[in-house]
Amino acid sequence: MITDDKKALVLFSGGQDSATCVAWALENFSHVETIGFDYGQRHLIEMDMRPTILDAVRNISPLWDDRLGEDHVLDLNVLGDISDTALTSKTEIVLAENGLPNTFVPGRNLVFLNFAGIVAYRRGLGHIVGGMCETDFSGYPDCRNETMKAMAKALGLGMDEPFVIDTPLMWMDKSETWALAESLGGEALVNIIRSDTHTCYLGERGDLHDWGHGCGTCPACELRIKGWISYAAA
Repeated sequence: MITDDKKALVLFSGGQDSATCVAWALENFSHVETIGFDYGQRHLIEMDMRPTILDAVRNISPLWDDRLGEDHVLDLNVLGDISDTALTSKTEIVLAENGLPNTFVPGRNLVFLNFAGIVAYRRGLGHIVGGMCETDFSGYPDCRNETMKAMAKALGLGMDEPFVIDTPLMWMDKSETWALAESLGGEALVNIIRSDTHTCYLGERGDLHDWGHGCGTCPACELRIKGWISYAAA
């Protein structure tokens, strides 16, 4: 066996969910690496914030600093080139005829997991950690639990390695995700996620609000705000 089940690769976009997953992995694995993808996303600011977030996370704990390893960034602009979505072009965000928001990039997470599997295989990392969640958002089919099970099986068969795909946020709403961050890294991690992570689909950084940066009106911002209000009131 090439991979080590005590080591993990986290899909880290620079957003709230994936930053929480980095912290979760640092608590659960002896060695953690991160991977991000530039696919021509409209909110590219999330990629710009990744190094700042990783540096800040290192400073939370000497143990986390010791466990956090290399960061990988892959150019997948071809995905944006063949997509016609509100995440890869300046298009109004609406529901499509199939009932999904037009922010859905078909196959995005499937592509991400394939490339993450390749990197994990090469680096000897037995777990792939992602912030996919089917509890409180759009119903993206590539975020569903059954999809993750299928992808883990496909990667394992295709590379003859027992990859595990961990999705610690799968059954959590955004309020619970904020609470998980606090349980993992205390107020320090909550503040990092609030001030440095990026969620807004429109790529709006702007002023720092109680819940973070963003336009405040796109679906991603609305979800983040709703979660923050519930978390802060608890």
